[in-house]
Amino acid sequence: MNEADRDRAVELVQQAYAEGRLGSTELESRLERALTATCADELRPIVADLPDETVRLWSLGGRLTRTGAWPVPRRLRVESEYGRVRLDLSRAHIPHRRVDIELRLTYGHATIIVPPGAGADIDGVHAAWGRVTCRTPARPRLGGLDVHVTGNLPYGRLTIRASRK
Repeated sequence: MNEADRDRAVELVQQAYAEGRLGSTELESRLERALTATCADELRPIVADLPDETVRLWSLGGRLTRTGAWPVPRRLRVESEYGRVRLDLSRAHIPHRRVDIELRLTYGHATIIVPPGAGADIDGVHAAWGRVTCRTPARPRLGGLDVHVTGNLPYGRLTIRASRK
């Protein structure tokens, strides 16, 4: 089991508590079990009844654009064969401290615009012949949005930058 699995379980439990789906006693119990788990099998029952929805956006050759006050899910999977993707998080409604974005760009191009103070971790992005440009720090400032980008860009391109506003 890796730390990312444990962190994900802890975050799901905390989110469920913040949304009122768990009481404080249940929160404490689940957090203790998550933090002392030694394998992934011990984490599964802790989060089995908690939603962890991934929203999927897909395009073959067109444009995928999200701007303005759009609701950003906790997990977003974006797939584009030849198209262009633009995700502007600078004015979006983001109820989470962390957002995970998984990209599958065969030949496409993605631009992700983050709000000031946000960080973008791109360590999980694999670009064979593609190109990745990140103009933001990997870690957010205190209280800033934490964006984790993973995925595969065989020939695709990814640009991440902070909002100019």
